[in-house]
Amino acid sequence: MTTRVIIVDDQAMVRAGFAALLAAQSDIDVVGEAPDGARGVELSRRTHPDVVLMDVRMPEMDGLEAARRLLAPPPGVTHRPRVLMLTTFDVDDYVYEALRAGASGFLLKDAPPADLIAAVRVVASGDALLAPSVTRRLIADFAKQRPARRGKPAQRLKGLTERETEVLTLVARGRSNTEIAEDLVLAEQTVKTHVSRVLTKLDLRDRAQAVVFAYESGLVTAGE
Repeated sequence: MTTRVIIVDDQAMVRAGFAALLAAQSDIDVVGEAPDGARGVELSRRTHPDVVLMDVRMPEMDGLEAARRLLAPPPGVTHRPRVLMLTTFDVDDYVYEALRAGASGFLLKDAPPADLIAAVRVVASGDALLAPSVTRRLIADFAKQRPARRGKPAQRLKGLTERETEVLTLVARGRSNTEIAEDLVLAEQTVKTHVSRVLTKLDLRDRAQAVVFAYESGLVTAGE
């Protein structure tokens, strides 16, 4: 199965470089490019990509607003691509807000080519790109600056079983399914089932949103 990708970035050289790299992969098809968020949204609506590589900072409409429009489309628009944010900074408030909006993760623009290719494949498969060394730190840094939203998010935690709460806590700490299985002495497939139930019960799209939710609800605090 071929993954359809569009690239949204205001730098033509960046778009061209990413497009050439991804188009060389037999399982990836670059179906378009756009120089700003507004045109990126329009292009996505027209081409229906599986993954949108979205720059964070752009003129006209930035990547955050574009991601919000793609991930929460207006009535009548059913297509919702996976969005992978691109940034030159490993800690960026825009990226945090994009994760809250439903983006599947982020990637530094100077990441090795192999990381870009792997990121597109990971996100296309329906998983989130959560590199513990970067994404967890980003979320933790901004969680320190914001009090936990202990109202509705904390109330939603009550719908989880004790085991599901344990799994969510470990997801928020950056553990993979394999690591969670080892920590809790469970089969990896059982962990996957628990993660799926957590996402369903909390109405979250993927692990990226689950990590943000865990911090904002107060289940996990920065520095733990």
